Amino acid sequence: MFQTDVKSAHQAVTGFLLPVARTRVKQITYSGNGSQSGALMLFDTTVTPVTASYAKTANVVTVTSTAHGLANGAIVGIGYLSATGNSATDGNYAISNALANTFAITDINLVSNVSGGTGCYYVTNNNRWVTSFDTLTSQTSTQQISIPGEGVLVTNGLYAQMTSIGFVTVFYG
Repeated sequence: MFQTDVKSAHQAVTGFLLPVARTRVKQITYSGNGSQSGALMLFDTTVTPVTASYAKTANVVTVTSTAHGLANGAIVGIGYLSATGNSATDGNYAISNALANTFAITDINLVSNVSGGTGCYYVTNNNRWVTSFDTLTSQTSTQQISIPGEGVLVTNGLYAQMTSIGFVTVFYG
């Protein structure tokens, strides 16, 4: 039996795709805008993600965010932009070494270093990172991601952070 209450949301700019409500994301369709490599980050959140920067040495990521107000052990959902093909691993992490304007995350992967000043976006409290997709320079073909099973549960609302992405469409229900 097919689900008959599937809806869709579409946008061509960064912002909220879904209102505050519990739902399941079934499919994500997106395209790069062709100008440069792109990144689509989806957050389960009621607030706009915070813009910050980061550097990575070995598996330690240092995030710089002025007056972030976070304490050690707080959970952040974070998506990283890449620098020369390298980035930290997007996900939901407990922070450590919280100072007034920085905090640290232990990356689950030990990959190349990333120089300071590279961009990232994060959410806190009951909000979380859901998934991320990257595009290559000059990519404009449509990418369709079908999510198996019942889909990804979103409880707060769905926010699309789009960097050089032409559009995103989400099917949910």
